Amino acid sequence: MNKIYFDHSATTPVIPEVADEVRKIMTDCYGNASTLYQTGQIAHQYLESARKKVANIFAADPKEIFFTSGGSESDNLAIKGVAEAYKNKGSHIIVFAIEHPAVLETCKYLEKQGYQVTYVLPETNGIVDPEKIKAAITNQTILISVMMANNVIGTIQPIKEIATIARERGVIFHTDAVQAAGTLPINVQELGVDLLSISAHKFHGPKGVGALYVRKGTKIAPQIHGGGHERGKRSGTENVPGIVGLAKALEITNSEINEKANRLAKLRNKLVDGILAEVPEVKFLGDREKRLPGNACFSFKYIEGESLVLHLDMAGIAAASGSACASHSLEPSHVLLGIGLPAVEAHGSLRITLGRENTETEVVRFLEVVPGIVKRLRKMSPFSQESEKEYFAGGPRSQSKLLHRTDA
Repeated sequence: MNKIYFDHSATTPVIPEVADEVRKIMTDCYGNASTLYQTGQIAHQYLESARKKVANIFAADPKEIFFTSGGSESDNLAIKGVAEAYKNKGSHIIVFAIEHPAVLETCKYLEKQGYQVTYVLPETNGIVDPEKIKAAITNQTILISVMMANNVIGTIQPIKEIATIARERGVIFHTDAVQAAGTLPINVQELGVDLLSISAHKFHGPKGVGALYVRKGTKIAPQIHGGGHERGKRSGTENVPGIVGLAKALEITNSEINEKANRLAKLRNKLVDGILAEVPEVKFLGDREKRLPGNACFSFKYIEGESLVLHLDMAGIAAASGSACASHSLEPSHVLLGIGLPAVEAHGSLRITLGRENTETEVVRFLEVVPGIVKRLRKMSPFSQESEKEYFAGGPRSQSKLLHRTDA
């Protein structure tokens, strides 16, 4: 069965040209970039060429780009690094309440170390009000962290406005741009951010490699100690093949941003309109306009998102419920709870994220399949109105399930 892949926020397929580039470096340029002899210096040249490409795309200086193992490490380095470097100035951090766990869990760790963290909730459309960020700042605030685009509902945050507020108050500002890089144009000078995290596998590059932009003059304490690689900020032999792949993937996806955004927004709107027209009792989550072009997130009443994902998989469609980074948890998504969705409805979430390979034919197929799956699952659900009708009509529905309703 041909697989329709609708989960690009979880990870993306590697572009063939990127895979070729990575393979070439792995086989032909195996030297350690820190060594002095020719083989190592060739690797070093590839490393620095990749750094320049990333810097140019973001309008940064190459010395402001530090390579890491991915988005989670970049977030940890940014947040812990600033917290430790500025601990004599203050111990207060402001963070958006629906951040990726790489940010939230890092902040929870810092709370155990004596730091105070304020978690600012979004509005019901999933977007943070900059004035709430401003109101949370104290004379002890050293860092603000707000993601550029949410990984579950795709909402795009007012980063430039928040950066202006942070700069006026002398506070360091970090943004997790893992979902945005390669999809939204990023110019760190125009945005005004001090730190920015990315991960290659979110924009068709290899897994296990990422980068952190650190504005000149911003201090960060290293979190990995060793040989002093990455100008002392991140020790460990550089993953040159992965870094070259990151730069190549970012270069390709950045060149396609406008065309891809227009095409994916049309496909997304067709998908959203189709679901809302054909499936009763479903909510579209997040802001309709201020969101990533390929993101559509729904809550289906009376069913569990995991069941919907499994049935879609059997129909040849890969999608997600909530966030792939928390897929082994039985708890409802903190993002959906954060925008005010009741827990029972959060459990019925489905996230569709389209990518550069997806077609209108695939969207049409999805719209053909989903209504029938939802109807079947609701018939089996002890919480659905259809189940109640069968029960009171003397149908075959199990009474024991209905007698254990949580909302009775």
